[in-house]
Amino acid sequence: MSLALYRKYRPKNFDDLIGQSYLVDVFRNAAKKKKLAHAYIFYGPRGTGKTTTARLVAKIANCSSEDSLRKLGEPCNRCSVCREIDNGQAMDVIEIDAASNRGIDEIRDLKNSIRLFPNSCRYKVFIIDEAHMLTKEAFNALLKTLEEPPEHAILILATTEYEKIPATISSRAQRFHFNKLSLADIIGKLKIIIAKEKFKITNDATELIASAAEGSLRDAESLLDQVVSLSGEADLKVVENIIGKVGFKRIADLTDLIMNRNLSGSLQFLHQLNDSGANLTEFNKELINYLRRVLALSCDKNMEAVFQKDLIKDEIGKIKIHSQKISKEKLVSLLRSLIRAYSDMRYSPFPHIPIELALIENL
Repeated sequence: MSLALYRKYRPKNFDDLIGQSYLVDVFRNAAKKKKLAHAYIFYGPRGTGKTTTARLVAKIANCSSEDSLRKLGEPCNRCSVCREIDNGQAMDVIEIDAASNRGIDEIRDLKNSIRLFPNSCRYKVFIIDEAHMLTKEAFNALLKTLEEPPEHAILILATTEYEKIPATISSRAQRFHFNKLSLADIIGKLKIIIAKEKFKITNDATELIASAAEGSLRDAESLLDQVVSLSGEADLKVVENIIGKVGFKRIADLTDLIMNRNLSGSLQFLHQLNDSGANLTEFNKELINYLRRVLALSCDKNMEAVFQKDLIKDEIGKIKIHSQKISKEKLVSLLRSLIRAYSDMRYSPFPHIPIELALIENL
């Protein structure tokens, strides 16, 4: 069985880690100077590289190549320790999923294990994923370990919900926030994978996969895996059918009709979309997001810089055109109607009716 794409293309050094440049500099310097902390908290959105970075820290803590660490601040990826960590076979790198091992007994086992010297590495590295899921009792037990960590141990907590980590824990660790990845970064990584795997994926299909991942590279790679699982090729229509989400162009096409107050064309567009099997509830959600960007840009041209993280240049250009075509008052009214429609659509056996009514009321 072949590896999932997100596993196959997981970064093996800091140079491959995208979207977290400030963090890369910190850990490269730490590797060069041999100044790693005994406890870290990595927090931020899902799929942004927290667990991957934790494994990289384990590698620079234990890599046998002093030359690579001193000169580059990177693991060599050639020594037996690096290879074992990459393959998940390193006995001294222990990963714990707090979502399913959240109790005090598991943390007591960690406390006992962390006191033992490493088997073959310089450091024992404990990576606790979804750390916010630990119970109060488990956090209290973990605190005692953090207060007096052994010299040979590094503890890394990864979480998507930093606010649930007790202050007593976070104050005893170095904290690093992982940024949500930009659309351009995700598209760039997907194109590298597509080229290496010789997939035949159109650009607009790749962009939709990246957009649907909502800032998570892991989700994007998993979606790509799903899309190419049958034939290794796909266009926009195939991707829309598989993930149940329509591309940017369709949202912009309906917005064109709305801006021109073409009610008949708008209703026909929705009818065709519904017949194609598209999820109209999700489509309305994307339409709301599109129009709120149009509204924001019509109010403040500086918002263009904000949108650059989630949109490509051509998409921003289309939004700029639409921001000049409708009054703010009408757009606010339409958005309110669509938001009400979205709430109704989620529980209605006829999801097409609320969005049709919203357009009829405003066009």
